[in-house]
Amino acid sequence: MLEYIAIAISLFFAMNIGASGAAASMGVAYGAGAVSKARYALLICALGVFAGAVLGGGEVVKTISSGIVPQDIINVKIVVIILVSATSSLFFANLLGIPLSTSEVTVGAVVGVGIAYQVLFVKSLLVIMMFWVLVPIVAFGAAWLFGKLLCIVQQKGYLQDRPWLTVILILAGFLEAFSAGMNNVANAVGPLVGAGMISVTKGIWIGGAFVAIGAIFLGKRVLETNGKKITKFSKPEGILISGTGAVLVGISSIFGLPVPLTQVTSAAIIGLGVAKNGKELFQKNIVKKIVRIWVVSPIFSLAISYFLVKLFLESDLYSVIVLLSVMVGTLVAISLMKAMREEEQAIHEEGGGI
Repeated sequence: MLEYIAIAISLFFAMNIGASGAAASMGVAYGAGAVSKARYALLICALGVFAGAVLGGGEVVKTISSGIVPQDIINVKIVVIILVSATSSLFFANLLGIPLSTSEVTVGAVVGVGIAYQVLFVKSLLVIMMFWVLVPIVAFGAAWLFGKLLCIVQQKGYLQDRPWLTVILILAGFLEAFSAGMNNVANAVGPLVGAGMISVTKGIWIGGAFVAIGAIFLGKRVLETNGKKITKFSKPEGILISGTGAVLVGISSIFGLPVPLTQVTSAAIIGLGVAKNGKELFQKNIVKKIVRIWVVSPIFSLAISYFLVKLFLESDLYSVIVLLSVMVGTLVAISLMKAMREEEQAIHEEGGGI
């Protein structure tokens, strides 16, 4: 019975990954008018994430399943704890309006289990965390450099709105969705693979299918938000943003590194913005927001998974004390985050913010 629960949570998680992350990869192409209808954009996205999961998702699955903690401690109960921790972290964050990275909450949940059992591959974890910092920095630098070149080309009038730009932008969005499939399917099926409930091959096929299903049936709202309601980009700018995310996340996936696509894309957007508008962009709160997401995402799920391991698998007095500490820490973190959001909103409403 517990195995079916674990599989059900995993597939539900996969569908939400498809809705929140993968569908966003076509937001730029859709917003720029390269794809006229949302259903076409979502279909292209679904094909991209499924192909990426099947053709290149295996390495990140191996990292999530056995690269952070020893595989022999992962059983069905632990799988449920990891998946519940990651999913509930996203749920609580949505209630507070805090965007989290699915890669980071999944890694955080696995780390929480490792800390509870005092078995953790620290070196591997440090490598992953290092790339969480480096990849967005590289995305920023690449987007800034090519953004400068793009500004020069556009000022000279060399780059007009041509049909081939539409084709390239759609291809860039597809490749970004492909890279999302390579990287994000592991978040849903990696724990199942670690417990021996499913093979890597079967996991990436099934996980890829449900990520694609989530993109098609649950992704319209996030697609509309990203494509039409935030910031619109020209087709060359869209190619730059989507292409940067696709290349960096794709390379990370080849090496089995789970990285946050959302933060990579945000860093590329910031880099492009600085190239166009100068350093004053750094006065805005978006940079602080990205750092906050990077810190809070894994801590949320780490605390919950540690709490659940101690609650259900250990029950001595020491564990109760630790549990209370974790609960208090989590509540304090939530309160601080909510207070910061309210303060930012108040500043914005007074005209002193963004």
